[in-house]
Amino acid sequence: MAPIKTVLALDVGQKRIGLAAASLIARLPAPVGVIAQDDQTSEAIEAAVKEHNAMAVVVGWPRGLNGQPTAQTRFVEEFVTKLKKVLTVPVYLQDEALTSKQAEAELDLRKSGYNKEAIDALAATYILSDFLAEHPEFKE
Repeated sequence: MAPIKTVLALDVGQKRIGLAAASLIARLPAPVGVIAQDDQTSEAIEAAVKEHNAMAVVVGWPRGLNGQPTAQTRFVEEFVTKLKKVLTVPVYLQDEALTSKQAEAELDLRKSGYNKEAIDALAATYILSDFLAEHPEFKE
């Protein structure tokens, strides 16, 4: 039996990247970890793509509240340009408006201790959920 295909999502920050994955059968995103932003970032993302049998990577696209580009928008766009040169799967941008705030609010409701890594990974699940909702054509 062939391995289940997934889509991997990245919440890209200056220090770390939150990861989430969803199988194309269940289409339920779940956090899968965090990658440090360093000299090994591209290799770590390539490894995550292989580990999760990802057929695509979705990257959160930050913009200002009125949709205007910000310094973080440019950072992520440059990151995606580099990422597309090393990955063999397609890379998509997905609006990430308020996903980190949403993640933080959910973790607050759970009343359990959490850190920035948990916020980043959960934010990646929201990015992926939004992407899958907007792209029903992504199927196993």
